[in-house]
Amino acid sequence: MTTAPTSRTTESAVPRATVPGEVRHDLVLRAARAVTPEGERAVEVGVTDGRVAAVVPLGTGLVGDEVHELAADEVLLPGLVDSHVHVNEPGRTQWEGFATATRAAAAGGVTTIVDMPLNSVPPTTTVANLETKQRRAADQAFVDVGFWGGAVPGSTGDLRPLHEAGVFGFKCFLADSGVPEFGHLDDDELRLDLAELRTFDGLMIVHAEDPDALSSAPHEPGRHYRDFLASRPAGAESAAIAAVIDAARATGARAHVLHLSDAGSLPQIAAARAEGVRLTVETCPHYLSLDAEHVPDGATAYKCCPPIREQGNQDGLWQGLADGTIDIVVTDHSPATAELKEPADGDFATAWGGVSSLQLGLAVVWSEARRRGVALEQVVRWMSEGPARLVGLEDKGAIAVGKDADLVVFAPDEAFVVDPRRLHHKNPVTPYAGRDLTGVARRTLLRGRPVGDRPTGRLLRHAGAPAPADRPSDHPAGA
Repeated sequence: MTTAPTSRTTESAVPRATVPGEVRHDLVLRAARAVTPEGERAVEVGVTDGRVAAVVPLGTGLVGDEVHELAADEVLLPGLVDSHVHVNEPGRTQWEGFATATRAAAAGGVTTIVDMPLNSVPPTTTVANLETKQRRAADQAFVDVGFWGGAVPGSTGDLRPLHEAGVFGFKCFLADSGVPEFGHLDDDELRLDLAELRTFDGLMIVHAEDPDALSSAPHEPGRHYRDFLASRPAGAESAAIAAVIDAARATGARAHVLHLSDAGSLPQIAAARAEGVRLTVETCPHYLSLDAEHVPDGATAYKCCPPIREQGNQDGLWQGLADGTIDIVVTDHSPATAELKEPADGDFATAWGGVSSLQLGLAVVWSEARRRGVALEQVVRWMSEGPARLVGLEDKGAIAVGKDADLVVFAPDEAFVVDPRRLHHKNPVTPYAGRDLTGVARRTLLRGRPVGDRPTGRLLRHAGAPAPADRPSDHPAGA
């Protein structure tokens, strides 16, 4: 499934018969270029029972029931893993839903998403609420779906049960989340919950903006982006990240900073990691490709929190990726209805904050990466291998024997202009409308089969979670 031109991958008309003792695969892909853990290589990939069974040099002659040869302008990639997606179903399904979000994911080369615990109603803060969301997702997912739990005031007792039910970790806010049903933690509550997570080595993922710094910033409503940017100062991020570092250091727990937009926070992050604080960091396509200097007045599609900052800051984020201080790139796909996202008066103060880019994330990052001379294999590490490692998805993130055969046929040199009408997002409002991008996912495979018109995605849980007998569609990572 894709909004791009039909793949030029070709199928062998008459698959070669096997000889005695020769292995026959369900599918064989032959690629002059493939991004593997060993780098970019010319390979043949054999797929059996939905898993990668062989990765051998091109020309070996693997045999399969189906054989596909990639075109000269195509590269075989592992499916991307996007660990920061707001699906919003149930409760705010008019904003997004599992069917539309996962179709968009597949069209952009994403084969696994991990759903945030808000802005759905109810939020994923109890096992019962998790099960409600899983029931809604089970028959609609076109790609694999995992779930984050939520850490809100008073929910410490729910963290372990949610972990045992299979969530991959817990999201918290340190400032107002924007929705009343998902409250934010103060410093004491953050430490309390981190201490609890330390008992089972759980992961806390943090929206890091300091509420005092936000409240003391100027707040001028209106159409000028510079006024909105002033209301979410970089100091709010750096202060909150300092608090996360202190709490992680004190408890020994794992913490992850979400959607880093402030490059000025990178030195304290690097210093904390050097001393052994268990801290990881992500950033997002919009921070790597858009800049404050070029946001038009009234263009509220660009609004997100923390905000898109200046060009010099963007350069600093790319440097943080290059030196390894930033671990991964994920979309923070955060949709809303057009009425909420683009108010008629263009007021940044009242517009909903969030950028919908699940279908476009790979093309956005790759377009900017190639302009900066960054290799495609590095982009894959940030957007596939890294997120899979963060959440413990041992079966995902690489073209390697034993992994799920989640694969993307990618045309890295094919250019296109973003047309919102061709996006699968339920509300195709995007700051990338009309933007020239390069890189098209021509074909997306989930466990070796093309993502098509029937949902075949599975619900995932972390590898240590016991298999519940009443949820047969749940699959442990690594199993």
